[in-house]
Amino acid sequence: MSDHGTSREDLWKSVDALWTWLERDQPVNGREGLLLRMLKLSEEVGEVSEAVIGAIGQNPRKGVSHTWDDVQGELCDVVITALVALRTLTPDTREVFHRHLGRVTERSLGPGHV
Repeated sequence: MSDHGTSREDLWKSVDALWTWLERDQPVNGREGLLLRMLKLSEEVGEVSEAVIGAIGQNPRKGVSHTWDDVQGELCDVVITALVALRTLTPDTREVFHRHLGRVTERSLGPGHV
């Protein structure tokens, strides 16, 4: 169980639920809506960068403004946003993701590591 009572097996149910929620309240539809969903990833990655800079105190004006826990949370937001974006492209999100993960794992680690 996670901190919020969601089992790991419910990951894909959560992705579907988030996708459904976003689709229901989407102010822009069609191709533009799809592109905006993909661009949301850039926003989230930027927040990771901001948190890293804040965690090491790189900005002299702000000093240490974030923690490494903040970085972890922002990285999770990137993963969630990416999975929802993938769900926007295909209802077979789980299969597409696991198939691609298997290819990347085999390419990187060699056969037998999947």
